[in-house]
Amino acid sequence: MKIRFSGGDLIQLEEMTASARDGRSFLSIPTGTAFMRRFLTVFAALVCCGVICANLAAAQFTQPAPDGLPELYKYDSTCNVYLLKQGDAALLFNLGDGSALDHLAEIGVKQVDWLLLNNHHRENLQGVARLKETAAKIAAPAVEAEILAAPTEYRKWFPQLGDKYSVYGASYVRPPREPVVVDRSLEPGDVFTWNGYELTCLATPGDSPGSMTYVLRKDGKTYAFSGGVMHDGAKLNNWYDSEWDYGFALGVDTLAESIEKLIGEKIDVAFPVQGPTIRNADRQLRDYRGKLAKFRASYVRGYPVFDKAPEGRDAISEPTAVPQIRRVTPHLYKLSHDLMERNFNIIISDDGHGLILDCGLFPKPVMEEMIVGMRQHLGLKQIDAFWISHMHGDHFLLGPLLKEKYGAKAWTLDKIVDRCENPRRYDYAALVSTYGDGFDGMKIDKGFKDGETIEWEGYAIHVDWLPGQTEFGCCLWLEMDGKRIAFTGDNLFGNPRDESQTAHDCVVCRNSAILEEGHVLGSKYLLELKPDIVMAAHSYVMPEPQAILQRYHNWSQEMAGLFHELLPERDYEYLFDPYWVSAYPYRVELSEVDQQEMTITVRNFRSTPQTHHIELKLPPGVTADPPVLDGTVAAESRAKYRVKLTIDRSQAPSGLQMGTFDIQLDDKRYGELFDFVLRLPEK
Repeated sequence: MKIRFSGGDLIQLEEMTASARDGRSFLSIPTGTAFMRRFLTVFAALVCCGVICANLAAAQFTQPAPDGLPELYKYDSTCNVYLLKQGDAALLFNLGDGSALDHLAEIGVKQVDWLLLNNHHRENLQGVARLKETAAKIAAPAVEAEILAAPTEYRKWFPQLGDKYSVYGASYVRPPREPVVVDRSLEPGDVFTWNGYELTCLATPGDSPGSMTYVLRKDGKTYAFSGGVMHDGAKLNNWYDSEWDYGFALGVDTLAESIEKLIGEKIDVAFPVQGPTIRNADRQLRDYRGKLAKFRASYVRGYPVFDKAPEGRDAISEPTAVPQIRRVTPHLYKLSHDLMERNFNIIISDDGHGLILDCGLFPKPVMEEMIVGMRQHLGLKQIDAFWISHMHGDHFLLGPLLKEKYGAKAWTLDKIVDRCENPRRYDYAALVSTYGDGFDGMKIDKGFKDGETIEWEGYAIHVDWLPGQTEFGCCLWLEMDGKRIAFTGDNLFGNPRDESQTAHDCVVCRNSAILEEGHVLGSKYLLELKPDIVMAAHSYVMPEPQAILQRYHNWSQEMAGLFHELLPERDYEYLFDPYWVSAYPYRVELSEVDQQEMTITVRNFRSTPQTHHIELKLPPGVTADPPVLDGTVAAESRAKYRVKLTIDRSQAPSGLQMGTFDIQLDDKRYGELFDFVLRLPEK
C-alpha cells in the first residue's frame, strides 16, 4: 500500500498486490476537513502497521487455501514450502533453505514425517541437510532421485556434446552441491499415502526431466502440488529449465504434454514451487496450453533444417575442377553440395593468397585434398589466415591443421578469442572442447576490434560484432566482384526465395543469446548493411537477401515479445539467462595448487540500481575471500568481484565438486541458482 498526495486537496491510496504487480487500484479522498485530516493520520498509521505485520507474516506460515484445505500451510523461502498437518505431524512439499523448520512450533507441529520433492532443483531443497534434525524421510520422482544421488555426474571437467541432460555440453539440470539420499523413489501412477491423505503421482516433466505433480482430491475439489510446471498467470516458471536441446523445442513439447495431463485432471487449485497460489487452475492451464503453442510456432528454427535439397541452400554457385569446391563469385569459393552442412569458404586473391572463412566438420584428408586441388586448378599459392565467425567449435576444428601444416594465422573478433583459446573456462554450449577429439582450445594470432578494417590483398575487409545465435559472433564483409558479401556465421539460414521462411537459427540461452542483445540487434545490423549476398555457415548461400533479412528482423522482435509474455518477471532476462551471476573460470583447478582466483560477475537487467547479497557455498575445506558479495549494480550494467579460493587439503573431499551462489537481489531471495565446478585432489 502506498499513500501519495495528488494536488492540494486529494490523497490517493495506491495498492499493488504481488500477484498483479502491474495492477493498481486507487482511492481518492478529499483532505479539506479536520475530521478527514485526523482520519488520514490514523489510517496512515494503520496502513504502516499492516505493512509491517504483512512483512512479518511473510516470514511465517500462511494458509493458501483456508476454505478447502485448512490443514495446508505455506512458507516463503527460496521456494514455496507447503506443509500438510495432521495433529502434530507434518508432510512437507519441498524445503527451500530449511528455515521453515524453525517455525514448526508456531503451527503446532512437533515432527516431520516426510519431505516430498517435485524435482531436483537445488533452490527447492538447499536446506536438506537440516532434515537430520528430524526423523523425516525423503520421497522424490525416480528420475529426479537419480540426479540427486550423483549430482557431479552432471558437471563435467571435460564436457562432451552428448552429455546427458545437456545442450551440447552445457548442463540444464541444477542438482544440489552434495548427494541427497532418497528413501522412496516414486513412479508415475504411484499413490503416496500419509495419515489418510492420498496423493496421486503424475509425471509432469518439462521444467525438469522427471518432474512430478502430486494430486490431492478432497471434498469434491482437486488440488495439485505442481512444482515448476506452471507459474501463476499461465506463465513459464523460467526458460533455462525447459531448454533441453539446440532449438528444436524438446523441453517445450514435453512441457506441453504435461499440461495436457494436468488439464485431464481438472485441477481446481495448484500450489506451484514458485510464485502465488494458482486459482482457477484448470482455466489457467488451458490458457497456458495456447501460449505454449503460440510460442513454439515462432521458437523453432525458421527454415527447413533437415532439407537436403541443394537448390534451397545454394542456388547460384557453380562447380569447379576441384570436386569438393564450387565457385560463388570469381574470387569466392565454398564447399560442394556433397559436403553440405560442413564449414568452409575461401577467398582467393589474384596473387594466389587465400583467406578461409570457418573450417570444420570434415576430415583432415579431405581438407588436404581440397588444398592440393585448389593449388592445381584455382591458383591458390598460400593460405594467409582463417577467420572464425563465432565461438562454436565446429567452425575451427581444422584450425590446428591450417596453422601447423600451412602456416595460416587464426583471426577472429577480440571478444571471441578467449572462448576459442580457453573453452572450458566457460559453461556455454558447443565449445570446441566438447567435440571429443582432445581439442581443448587453440591459440588465436590476432583478435580484431569491433568496427576494425583489415587491408588484405587489395580488399578492405570490415569486422563487426554480430550477436544473434550467440553473443560471441561477428560479421566479416567486403566489396568483391561487384557485390557486397557478408559472412554471418550461424545467425541465419534458409532460402531467400521462400517467403514462408524467417531464416532464424536457434534461440539457446546457453549461447549467451538474450533476444534484444542478440537476434534483434544482429538482424537490424544486417538490414542496414544491405548485403548483396549473405554467406551463411554450413554451406548456405543467400543472394538478394533483403526480403528474408526483413522477415528475420520481424521474427526477432516477435520472439522477444513472446518471451516477455511467457515469463513472469518484468525484466524477463532473469528467467532467461543462466549467467546473470557467473564465475570465470567456470572450472576452477585446485588439485595441484592451494589457491586460485576467479572473477564473479553480477548483472543488473533493470533500469534502476540493484542491490545484491550473494553467499558462496563451497565444499568442506575450501574457503572464499570474500565469502559474501554485498553491493549495488548500476542500472543495466555489470559488477565484477575478485574472489580468492583456498583449499585445506586435510579437510577437503576429493575429485570433482560444486560451488554455488546463494543469491538475493533487493528483497527477492533466489537461492542457489547458479554454480561453478572445482577439481580437488584425488585421495
